[in-house]
Amino acid sequence: PLYGNNLAHLSSHLTMATFTIAASVQFAGARLDTRRGSAAPRSARRAAVVTNAGPKRVMIAGAPASGKGTQCELIVERYGLVHISAGDLLRAAVAAGTPAGVEAKDYMDRGDLVPDSCVVTMVVDALNVPDAKEKGWLLDGYPRSASQADAIKAQGIEPDTFLLLDVPDAKLVERVVGRRLDPETGKIYHLTFSPPPSDIAGRLTQRSDDTEEKALNRLKVHHSNVNAVVGKYSDKLRNLNGDRAKGEVFDEICGIIDSM
Repeated sequence: PLYGNNLAHLSSHLTMATFTIAASVQFAGARLDTRRGSAAPRSARRAAVVTNAGPKRVMIAGAPASGKGTQCELIVERYGLVHISAGDLLRAAVAAGTPAGVEAKDYMDRGDLVPDSCVVTMVVDALNVPDAKEKGWLLDGYPRSASQADAIKAQGIEPDTFLLLDVPDAKLVERVVGRRLDPETGKIYHLTFSPPPSDIAGRLTQRSDDTEEKALNRLKVHHSNVNAVVGKYSDKLRNLNGDRAKGEVFDEICGIIDSM
């Protein structure tokens, strides 16, 4: 009897393992967000993701303070993509004092584009790790010029979709100058739109390029380059109105990614 029970127990485990493997393949590259409310039934959302399951390759762009960072967090939480931010890679290099970081710092402080020689290799290496290839990737804020787009295309890096967030300049400046960073957690707050808890307000810092003067220069640089960049991905470009509640923007993004 004990032997028979063990066989039954083993059979049950094998059946469950087979289901788990099948489910893992079916859901690869997609992750459901069970915490976000939606008008659509959960079964409908699940069906939409399963039908289009598989590694996704997404580029997202927008001017400084367009809400890109918030949308990236939501995308990664729902779909499990590997988030690669060119800005974060550069800031890490600056903090570490690497040669590329030292060279990049002057450009970043002025709000100018960092030369391709500093950043292309960092981005290509980050996209070529096995994790990014298996889970899919979300490339945040890169490329920022036609030459950068050409450089990564030459390395075989192409997106399935290119998301562009549009927000009026006046609102972007207001968002930028009010941003504050918690150096302990990395969380970003806004003095008006998302104020920090009073017990941590004293430790928050402002990025060196989050001033009105530098924000205006960054917007000028952004506008002068964005048309050239989107021209490289015109067949995959999706324009999004970023001057809405973050949930509305994210719902539209989900519709785009689920249909890929």
